[in-house]
Amino acid sequence: MSNQSNQSGDQLKEQILAALGAVQYPGFDKDIISLDMVEEFSVDGEEIEVKMKRLNADDATRQALVSAVAAAMKPLGLAAKIVFEGDKPKQKGGHELPPKRPIEGVKYLIPVASGKGGVGKSTASVNLAVALAKKGFKTGLLDLDVYGPSAPTMLGLSGQHKVGEGGRLQPAEKFGIKAVTVGLLMESGAPLIWRGPLVARLVKQLFYDVEWGDLDYLVMDLPPGTGDVQLSLVQSVPITGALVITTPQDVALQDAERAVNMFVQTGTPVIGIIENMSYFICPHCKGESHIFGSGGGQREAERAGVPLLGKIPLEGKIVATGDSGDPIASGDNAIAKIFLELADKLHAAVTKAG
Repeated sequence: MSNQSNQSGDQLKEQILAALGAVQYPGFDKDIISLDMVEEFSVDGEEIEVKMKRLNADDATRQALVSAVAAAMKPLGLAAKIVFEGDKPKQKGGHELPPKRPIEGVKYLIPVASGKGGVGKSTASVNLAVALAKKGFKTGLLDLDVYGPSAPTMLGLSGQHKVGEGGRLQPAEKFGIKAVTVGLLMESGAPLIWRGPLVARLVKQLFYDVEWGDLDYLVMDLPPGTGDVQLSLVQSVPITGALVITTPQDVALQDAERAVNMFVQTGTPVIGIIENMSYFICPHCKGESHIFGSGGGQREAERAGVPLLGKIPLEGKIVATGDSGDPIASGDNAIAKIFLELADKLHAAVTKAG
């Protein structure tokens, strides 16, 4: 092959990679290249075959991805054929999806998500886990917020996770829950700077290489947005149902809608919406103020066709107890009772769905 042909081939490869890098995975923030979804591609004349990783998604999501790749290749004069690695023959009713692998000993998997940061997702996750334990359920907390783990601070944990027999991580135990967090896998204050494939590998290790024992509930605190961790989650494990955290204002509701749609497009049940910072009670006059507006959580719940499970007030004690490593749900106070009610409603929704 001549140098000119090599140059032409290299240029086409760069154009193909750039075009595929502009194709977003349906419902997620990132493109299929950064999510490491593309295994390889080959060009034969005016045709290109793109081989992608196995896809745990419904036919509508698959077709959306196929259409998006085909549209991306069209300006390059290429007709695209998309092949999903490991696909079984198409059966009546559509593709047979690759099986998801349960986490041994865990009955209910509950991811807690938000479309944006700063809405109190981690606070809700930690306190809900503590409330479930107070209700008598064997409960675990998996802090999957790989870029900003806050469970160590909120639970007052330090040091690093111990490794038991067979190389399995041992959860820390506090407030009646078993907790595993990325924050106890690296040095304090050290940033986690990893690309998607490494994050996906870490997430799967935290699913399957931990000595969870028998749990009724495993609450999973996800990072904000819809990226690598969320994709690895919905592709890997059979989720019982997701909770989406929002605040009342419109900008948060738009992001909550994206989070709900992400789960819907991947065939993942959504159990309900929780509205955080719902209202503020003046410590002096005891009057209720809706600082961030009102009714937003209910509107999103109605749009999504799921229940609004509860409203958590804007309360300084929630922040203070989280910062001190003594989550407010562990005490006996009005806010703790709200989280106990949330635990009851969650369990009722889970058992009804099951």
